[in-house]
Amino acid sequence: MRDKRRAYAATRRGHAAAMRRKARLRLLAAVAAMVLVLAAGVLVLGKLQRKPSETPLVVEYVSLISQYAREYDLEPAYLAAVIMAESSYNPQAVSSADARGLMQLLPSTAEWIAGKLDEEFATENLFDPETNVRYGSWYLHFLMQRYDGDKRCASAAYHAGQGTVDSWLQDARYSQDGETLEVIGYASTDTYVNRVLKFYERYMPIYAEM
Repeated sequence: MRDKRRAYAATRRGHAAAMRRKARLRLLAAVAAMVLVLAAGVLVLGKLQRKPSETPLVVEYVSLISQYAREYDLEPAYLAAVIMAESSYNPQAVSSADARGLMQLLPSTAEWIAGKLDEEFATENLFDPETNVRYGSWYLHFLMQRYDGDKRCASAAYHAGQGTVDSWLQDARYSQDGETLEVIGYASTDTYVNRVLKFYERYMPIYAEM
């Protein structure tokens, strides 16, 4: 009987030790997962806080950018800057609003552009770099003409829409002369325009050498 009690006690001790080991392992796994989440958060926050002047420039699709900048009377550095601000040169990028590709074109906008170019439209073609840059270049040219070559207005319209920028230009809170945007009405658009113009300044010497 004493041997049975001893065996039973040893079994209970072994079971308790195993439970403690499992609890420690679960705790370690939870801590590791928390560390990974915190590290990812720090990385994302760092990217969000990184200024355009600190963001490494991507120099890709140079021939496409140069070709369509010439075709649509745009500065290559400006076109490159818009791509950098829009997608960081990821041809497969998709935004929460369903904007797609290098220049983050909405399918509805791209379909309208295709109509202006008298072309058939297919949404999947927005992931093709050449199609995306060609459509985006056409649209930037359209906006630059609409706003008399004002990159600030054209960039704001690319981000917030023509109707929005037109309404700002007609509002004395944002524009004194109806042509120049002193104030941009949306904080997100203001941030975007500043990013584009900073990237443009940084791309200028790069494309000047090409």
